[in-house]
Amino acid sequence: MAFGYVIAQINVTDAVTYPDYVKMVQPIVKKFGGEFLVRGGKSESYEGTPPGDRTVVIRFPNYQRALDWYHSDDYAPTRAMRMSASTSVQTIVEGIE
Repeated sequence: MAFGYVIAQINVTDAVTYPDYVKMVQPIVKKFGGEFLVRGGKSESYEGTPPGDRTVVIRFPNYQRALDWYHSDDYAPTRAMRMSASTSVQTIVEGIE
């Protein structure tokens, strides 16, 4: 079964609140079997401008598990916190089997 990936391009607008989101999201991702593969770090963009300066990639055991995490009651208040402290594009994609 193919992994599911959450790819997020984030523009932090509230640098005070955003670190609290980062702390809160980690155990929720883990609960759903997720693992952070990329979380910020150096990057260079080519052929267009990304919507944010922070890229995050989270791998889940499968596509459905990534969807379950994103739409879960567990993540809802934490997602609201992220949305209040940043703008982003969140994409969930199925990997190659």
